Amino acid sequence: MSSSASPSGPVSASATGSSVTVTVDDGNGGRQTWELSCSADGVVAGDHPDAQNACAAIAAAKKPWAPVPKDAACTMIYGGPQTATVKGTWDGVDVDAAFNREDGCEIARWDRIAPLLQPGTPAGRGGSGGGT
Repeated sequence: MSSSASPSGPVSASATGSSVTVTVDDGNGGRQTWELSCSADGVVAGDHPDAQNACAAIAAAKKPWAPVPKDAACTMIYGGPQTATVKGTWDGVDVDAAFNREDGCEIARWDRIAPLLQPGTPAGRGGSGGGT
């Protein structure tokens, strides 16, 4: 990662304050890892293939890293075998979050930040899940 401060170029993670490592396992033996940094002024960096949309989805999501509450009533719908972890720092807060598509609550949580976990997918629409 370069440390250019150009609005259209990458910036260092230390300059942004929001930088995460995303690891996605498709549940079928495929695994991908990306780096993503986002700044409040819209500058993105890293090797995430859909960085602009990923940063926008995270910014729009309420508490994107919060787990599903233990007392939540979730539909028993299976969205697929995919899992993901997100680790780093976001807005100065340490992040160590795990995601899956094992029930309706987890699917909704995944879908809120789908551009981060499934590049090219709009927020709110987690595609390629294995169930309906």
